[in-house]
Amino acid sequence: MHEAGVFRGLSAVERAHLRELSTLFLHRKSFSGSQGLEVTTEIALAVAAQACLLILKLALDYYDGWVEIILYPSAFRVSREIRDGARVVSHEDHALGGESWLQGPVVLSWDTAASDLAGLRSGHNVVVHEFAHKLDSLNGSTNGMPPLHSTMIRQHWTQAFTEAFDELRRRLDHHHHLGIDAYAATSPAEFFAVSSEYFFAAPTTLRQHFPSVYEQLVLFYRQDPENRLAAQSGR
Repeated sequence: MHEAGVFRGLSAVERAHLRELSTLFLHRKSFSGSQGLEVTTEIALAVAAQACLLILKLALDYYDGWVEIILYPSAFRVSREIRDGARVVSHEDHALGGESWLQGPVVLSWDTAASDLAGLRSGHNVVVHEFAHKLDSLNGSTNGMPPLHSTMIRQHWTQAFTEAFDELRRRLDHHHHLGIDAYAATSPAEFFAVSSEYFFAAPTTLRQHFPSVYEQLVLFYRQDPENRLAAQSGR
């Protein structure tokens, strides 16, 4: 297990549990390489460890209902059919670093995942992003509302995320500093996934810009990455 980036500050007990979860994850999931990529044990374990970080204080069955992880060597191209208000159909091509299908596979660019694991893009982690979508979809749709714990208050979650999403879009409209990646303003689902990236990869940034969102994610993931980093540095 890598000790850099999103794994910094984990206790010895947490690291041991993450290794156990990752091993079980590897037994339950199927990895395949595309475009000539050989999925080595090291690559599979790196993906598994990052995926299992999200469920470190939850349970492995949060990832039930699908089995396949497809890895491309670099960003992969997808074609989308777009319909406008006049029902005119057009096609758009996009280069993606990751994609998550409802009850289907997770697709990842290994180049993107490796650079994020190394911390080359502050606040970015494509594996966390796509597996956050998997958690989000547990309610049957990907809408920024994963199944909350019984101890959480749905109204508090909705208020925190709605206000932060609207604020981010306002900042974007007025060309102000966003604080987090503008892709989060695409939809509530993307806001949750991007917020999850920052929660694990740049927790202080997320808490500074959207403290209520950070607190809701602490409750959902049952982790506090910023506090973990502070404890590690002795502050």
